Amino acid sequence: MKLIECVPNFSEGRDMNIINAIADEIKNTKDVQLLDVDPGADTNRTVVTFVGTPDGAAEAAFRAIKKAAELIDMTKHKGAHARLGATDVCPFIPVSDVTMEECIEVSKKVGQRVAKELNIPVYFYEFSAVCEERKNLANIRQGEYECLPDKLKDSNWKPDCGDACFNPKSGATIVGARKFLIAYNVNLNTKDKRLAHEIALNIREAGRAKKDENGNTVKDKNGETVKLPGKFKGIKAVGWYIDEYKQAQVSINITDYHTVPVHAVFDEVCAEAEKLGLRVTGSELVGLIPKDAMLQAGAHYLKKQGKSYGVPEEEIILTAVQSLGLNDISEFDPKKKIIEYQLEEKEKEKRKFLRYMTLRGFTDELSSDSPAPGGGSVAALCASLSGGLSAMVANLTIGKKGYEKYDDEMKLAASAAQKLKDEFIFMIDEDTDAFNEVMDAFRLPKKTDEEKAIRVKAIEDANKKATLVPLKALEKTLQLYPLAKTAAEHGNQNSLSDSGVAALTAQAGARGAYYNVVINLKSITDEAFVKDTREKADGYLEKAYAMYKEIRAIVDQKLGIN
Repeated sequence: MKLIECVPNFSEGRDMNIINAIADEIKNTKDVQLLDVDPGADTNRTVVTFVGTPDGAAEAAFRAIKKAAELIDMTKHKGAHARLGATDVCPFIPVSDVTMEECIEVSKKVGQRVAKELNIPVYFYEFSAVCEERKNLANIRQGEYECLPDKLKDSNWKPDCGDACFNPKSGATIVGARKFLIAYNVNLNTKDKRLAHEIALNIREAGRAKKDENGNTVKDKNGETVKLPGKFKGIKAVGWYIDEYKQAQVSINITDYHTVPVHAVFDEVCAEAEKLGLRVTGSELVGLIPKDAMLQAGAHYLKKQGKSYGVPEEEIILTAVQSLGLNDISEFDPKKKIIEYQLEEKEKEKRKFLRYMTLRGFTDELSSDSPAPGGGSVAALCASLSGGLSAMVANLTIGKKGYEKYDDEMKLAASAAQKLKDEFIFMIDEDTDAFNEVMDAFRLPKKTDEEKAIRVKAIEDANKKATLVPLKALEKTLQLYPLAKTAAEHGNQNSLSDSGVAALTAQAGARGAYYNVVINLKSITDEAFVKDTREKADGYLEKAYAMYKEIRAIVDQKLGIN
């Protein structure tokens, strides 16, 4: 699932009617989940956190900024926190299956819309910045709202979007894309915060002040303190004592977990603690964490154990939780602490997902008089089963006597198969959702000529989407066959029949998806779309069948089947 986090900051922290009205705009946006609303009376500022699809996040951000512009009057605003406008800053952060470039694109889209539709000057910062001096949020915010009229007159501070005209009620808004920040504490078996801070000095980017042989702080020629950098770039850390826990912690901000992952920080703190005669008892997360960060940690510790990380996602997450000691102080519930899981739990409250049904429940639903789920969802299920079987054979091969030379190959195959298994499980619902959108389009009103035109276009668009979903599934099945072939050729031969069934279910998934593409094309009037889509589908199916025949021949030959 593509997910973007957005953390807009609004210049109102006291009037809950205004704060709730802004939050409601986010709550009522499709494909978005509001996670947190944190108002501050002294700062007169509220930080809101939500996640959503790229389109959903963009729409929710705009609606919230618009509502803030309607309800907040900057001419009357006073607060301790620096600010430039009613919506001071609005960052977009990649969370799941989204690149920084996509977040930049979303930020630019929102910024342009804010400037055009709301007449609010917009500046872009961090990764969205158009020049070096605008990367730093503090530079743009310098002088704050009170100096904004003069700032807009300075050609060096012309807005990136909108006219250089002062909007007294709303000020200006800063929009951008930045990396995800993980707030993370590592617990120590001591009450001495000085020892915790010693570790913090060793791991954080800022490091510590350099001392001479007499213990005096070393200064450079400009009188600035010379610093000895710590172990990790992008890491901020301090040591402190938590009276509630009766122990010291190393409190850490990880500003780029892709560069410095959580497990690397944890392992380094463990190593530094040992040097001081201490022991790490566990760790805790403050706030939420992306699933990818937990999967990185779980895979890291499974690899250290010499085990395959081509296992179900839940097992990788459990390994991360246990290895990092995230249950040390309080229970770590993945459904509440991992962003993607929390979002999915909220969605499960609103609708029924096929992928979470029991086998009995799914087949009962399938066999009812409802047209969905149907063949498209079953085709996705078959493809998922193929990935599961290939992963199983690979995992049954790893570490087995006589198959040692295939260990690395099987570990890669197991991991890839698990990923495909999960992607096809998601497509079970995606296919049914696409069909339901077609039905919704047919239910649109058709009394007037305008309504009829809107309905015709909606039906055409929905049918195209319902065609592209199985087409995507068909194309993705091509990734299943090499894994089934690897399992058949080099996998545990006691599971040879499972490799054969992996190929059979892949073929069922491929041809089933193909059937759905073809039948949906009959309802589409766009001849160019029909021609292009059919050619792609025919090509994918031809490749799929060729690979299936090759694997079947291998399995039949090894089993002695004529």
